[in-house]
Amino acid sequence: MQSTLPVLLTMGEPAGIGGEIALAAWQRLCAEGPVFCLLDNPERLRRLAATSGLAIPVASIAHASQAAAVFGVSLPVLDLGRQVEAIPGKPSSATATAVIASITLATELVRKGEAAALVTNPIQKSVLTQAGFGFPGHTEFLAHLAGIERPVMMLSGPDLRVVPITIHVPLRVVPDLLTLDLVIETAVITADALRRQFGIARPRLALAGLNPHAGEGGTIGTEDRDVLTPAVAQLRALGIDITGPHPADTLFHAEARRRYDVALCPTHDQALIPLKTLAFDEGVNVTLGLPFVRTSPDHGTALDIAGRGIARPDSLIAAIRLAAILGQHAQERSPP
Repeated sequence: MQSTLPVLLTMGEPAGIGGEIALAAWQRLCAEGPVFCLLDNPERLRRLAATSGLAIPVASIAHASQAAAVFGVSLPVLDLGRQVEAIPGKPSSATATAVIASITLATELVRKGEAAALVTNPIQKSVLTQAGFGFPGHTEFLAHLAGIERPVMMLSGPDLRVVPITIHVPLRVVPDLLTLDLVIETAVITADALRRQFGIARPRLALAGLNPHAGEGGTIGTEDRDVLTPAVAQLRALGIDITGPHPADTLFHAEARRRYDVALCPTHDQALIPLKTLAFDEGVNVTLGLPFVRTSPDHGTALDIAGRGIARPDSLIAAIRLAAILGQHAQERSPP
């Protein structure tokens, strides 16, 4: 049974493509759902629809519970009560408080059970930093709001799920960061989320090696032998179905992908290159380890094409659909 609760969509950077793709996503989903509502300024969306040549009605709502009643005929927008003026392609720190308020309110509502899940439109981190935002990005801010120390980033596409164990760090520091505890913690959080949110009873994890050919027994680097192999042994002792470390260059072809539900990769690009090659327009960022479902499109604010009417909503639509499915799974598994 489909959830009656809406998915919440944050405003994101108002000078970027977030508003455009939200309008386009509603246009595609209004007939069949899933129902979502945008936390934004309704007038801003009306102006954006008009300037984009889109005949899309926008309904201002006061509560998330009102979204389902209007979704079939108009895009529901939960009014933030803030004026938002933005020029496409030209972000301004003047909008930062509204952007942060959108994320904060959406998190509060989903934690209170008034929404099925949270989808975040891309933000312009540099603009928020100028306004005193003290977090590297969305994920860290959401973890702070939820009181979680370490969330895990998963990228999900139709044919592949990947988790980078280290993320936005230089390659030269990866060997120092890639500790036994980090690998085990990442795998445990991932396996638990696949069970709870994705409904996979016994998730199959595959761990990519760090070095070429997974180190060849220590002859091409020792991290695979000294860190990754012991991590796999300890995780299997905990009852987690994990294999590896596997040579990364043979882990992502079609036959290999049939053997696991998610690939854990020591570095950022090991994970994201195959995912974006296979599902560039459909990839979804999923944050694991939060006490609620959060997804986001796997792209940025695209300031260079904002306001031109050419931004594709595919990744956002995939994020909304996946959020609704995961939110439903989470509701079904939550205690009465």
